[in-house]
Amino acid sequence: MSILSNKHILLGVTGSIAVYKAADLASKLTQAEAQVDVILTSGAEKFVTALTFQSVTGRTAFTDADLYGGEAHILHVGLAQSVDLLVIAPCTANTLAKLAHGLSDNLLTITALAAHCPILVAPAMDFGMYAHPSTQENVRLLSERGVSFAGPDEGRMASGLTGKGRMVEPADLIGHIRLVLGRKGKLAGKKVVVTAGGTQESIDPVRILTNRSSGKQGYALAQAALDAGAGVILITAPTSLVPPIGAQVMEVRTAQEMLEEVLAESAGADALIMASAVADFRPKTVAENKLKKREGIPKIELEAAPDILTAVANLRSRTHRPSLVAGFAAESRDLVENAVDKLQSKNLDMIVANDISAPDTGFGAENNRVVLLHADGRREALPLMSKADVAETIIKRLAVLLVNQ
Repeated sequence: MSILSNKHILLGVTGSIAVYKAADLASKLTQAEAQVDVILTSGAEKFVTALTFQSVTGRTAFTDADLYGGEAHILHVGLAQSVDLLVIAPCTANTLAKLAHGLSDNLLTITALAAHCPILVAPAMDFGMYAHPSTQENVRLLSERGVSFAGPDEGRMASGLTGKGRMVEPADLIGHIRLVLGRKGKLAGKKVVVTAGGTQESIDPVRILTNRSSGKQGYALAQAALDAGAGVILITAPTSLVPPIGAQVMEVRTAQEMLEEVLAESAGADALIMASAVADFRPKTVAENKLKKREGIPKIELEAAPDILTAVANLRSRTHRPSLVAGFAAESRDLVENAVDKLQSKNLDMIVANDISAPDTGFGAENNRVVLLHADGRREALPLMSKADVAETIIKRLAVLLVNQ
């Protein structure tokens, strides 16, 4: 997560049973190479000690006792001005009210009042408390001032009741953190459409014709575009992946459905990245009932599936065509030659060629080894790297192309 690398994050922890999630969050952020400082309220100290956070971050965890130390008159100012983001998780109804009305009676709320960095709040309280008009008014006030909110989620409360009030899970909260940190990235204000996953074509009500695509590279591209500040539309075929926080997700199954969504969503978009493995062929007819073995081996006649990139290339009006189009070429032979042919025939600005025959890359793998081919003839062979790193590299190259258009 390079967007978190060397970022200075201040984590405020208040008095909720959800503090155990805060410790996990601090650990995950530290593992992502962020510098994490922590402020615990006196209520939080009833559930956990500062030592817990110092152990997982390797840095000082502050408490109200530090407010009255030798450097108390500048501590809150120093903390507020030295960080990239203030995250308050969990945030109780009490602290939420203090933030909304400018009350500053502890180190955390004093620091929040002095902060000039973005603030992200993850509420945690019983659902009745969260739904109360006073709490909702506090949320509204803070939102109008530019404070971001993550959650809360619905689920079972410590009270045994069920409703909306649970603190979001640390993995989801990290997605919200990335979203806030990326707001002013190189693609801020840009609309990027990303396709992902392998399409499915029905043979009968049970069986499908599909491919080995996991969708990992497409989802990584969507996350990288979000990290760069773009508004992202993720058009995805069925996968087992969790979409990145902040992406607008459009779920499709067939090549025809993906074609329709791509044409609709990419109209006037700044970039379209076709990372999905779209079927080249589909059954000419779909059996109404399940094909039975006792009826013999069926003969399945195939026909061409819609060619989405060709359809995009043939759009005449600039208002209906993305400013920039990038495609993928997953090949098992003649990698560069086939990719160049696709680059030219589809009128692409860039194509990403990857050899799916390699055992350590391609479909389902965590890593990829690709060659970036540009319309002007430039070629860039990337070494073996994670699909997340491949995605970040592609987004950086596309950002340069958009700036130079």
